[in-house]
Formats: sequence, C-alpha cells, structure tokens
Amino acid sequence: MGVTAFLVRIAQQSSNIVCGRGVRHAGRRRAGTCYAALVTQNDPLGATADGPAVSTGSTDSEADRRRIRGAIDLLGVLAYALLVAFFRLVEDAALAESLADKAALAEMAVAEFGHFKLIRRRLEELNVDPDDAMRPFVAAIDEFHARTAPSDWLESLVKAYVGDGIAVDFCRTVAELLDPQTAELVLVVLEDTGHAGFAVARVREAIEANPAVAGRLALWARRLVGEALGQAQRVAAEREDLAALLAGGDVTQLGAIGRMFAVLTDAHARRMATLGLGD
Repeated sequence: MGVTAFLVRIAQQSSNIVCGRGVRHAGRRRAGTCYAALVTQNDPLGATADGPAVSTGSTDSEADRRRIRGAIDLLGVLAYALLVAFFRLVEDAALAESLADKAALAEMAVAEFGHFKLIRRRLEELNVDPDDAMRPFVAAIDEFHARTAPSDWLESLVKAYVGDGIAVDFCRTVAELLDPQTAELVLVVLEDTGHAGFAVARVREAIEANPAVAGRLALWARRLVGEALGQAQRVAAEREDLAALLAGGDVTQLGAIGRMFAVLTDAHARRMATLGLGD
C-alpha cells in the first residue's frame, strides 16, 4: 500500500473513531544556502547541496529530495495556518463582550502574526518564496474554515481550541523529522499564546452558567474533528512529498503513521475533557 493511500485510510478510520455515527515549491536557490544543504548538515550520509557525499544510489537521492520538498510543504502549511489564525483571532476579539477579553484576544492575534513572520523569514532564508510555499494549502484550509463557520462566540472558542490543538500535536510530531534549526523554529511558533487557557476558562464558565450548552458544543467539537481529518486527508492525497515525510521516506514506517493518528485522537479526547465536554 502506498504512503498516500495509507494516510487516507488512517484519516478515515480516525474520523470514524472521533465523530461516531451521529455525530503551513522552492524558488531559485543560491549556492551554499539551499535547503538541501541546511537540512542535511547532520545527515550521516554527509549530503551537501550538490548531493550526497557518499554515493547511495538514485533511490536515496530521490528520497532526500522528497524529504526536502516535504519539509518545505510543512513550513508552507504552517505559515498559512498561522496567518489565518491571526485573522480569526481578530474576528473573535470583535465578538468578545468585555473590553478585557477584546484586549486579550487582540494580544494573542499579534503573537500569532509574529509566529507567521518567523516562518516566512525561515522560508526566505532557505531561498523559498513564502507565497509559493503557502499557495498549495490555501484551498484546503479555507474550505475547512468555510465549512466550520461558528454561529456564536462560544463555538468560535471551541473551534480554535480543538482545531489548533490537533494542528499543534501534528506539527510537533512531524518536527522531529526536520533539520534541527527548522524543527526548533516550528516548536517555537507552536508555543501557546494563551488562547488555549482563555478558551477553556470561557467555555467552562458558560457551561457552569448554562449546562444545556454542553451538548451543543460537544457535537460541534466532534464535527470540527471530522472536518479537520477530512482536509488532512485531502492534503495528504495532493501532496505526496509531505505524506512521504510523515512516513520518514520509508514504507516500513507506515505503522508509525497509524500510531501517530491514534495519539492525535487520544489527545483530542483529553481536550474535550478539559473543556468539560467529555463523555
């Protein structure tokens, strides 16, 4: 079974588990600064911008190139996701009732935009056009948000907490497969800006004041997970290099991908409990 087909099957299975029945293109590269050189600085094969120092055959060479393209894809999808998160937080700030909440959300929005700029700068350092890196993921991310437009402020908070949580867990896992410098940057931009705690506090306060909203929000959270996994499936099907990165470039790692999706599902269940929406 190919990497993409396996990811599609796992995403479908994970969606069924969570939802139940009812319920961020490389541009021209300057010599000595290409991503191939940077990503393989500590590679045991001693690869350089001109290729592996030790000949390992055409298969390994193609695997290295695929890994590089997959890493750039990851930075691209993360960059666009952070940019959209900035816009979403600005909208949430406008909907907040108190001035304190408006200010808190605005501050979080500024932090997310700062994270976006860090990823954009990293892509530029690698001689990759940030727009080109983000463009392949615009449709999938925009469609997810279009299909999950919240009807009120509480749904917006749950969406941010649940959706962002899945994305963060996923990117942290994949970061282990990147070169050290890029991996460190990814972990930095995934640091919580305070939105998670803010969302949990406001949602739990709302449930305490009106327990009836818990059922509606729980159904909403399950729908969000289903939509998120659906779009992840779409991206994996369209971006084979990113899918290969998840598998470590080796079909023998497909079992590890399945375990990763299981971990993401378990983490979602814990977030639901933290929100007060657990079974």
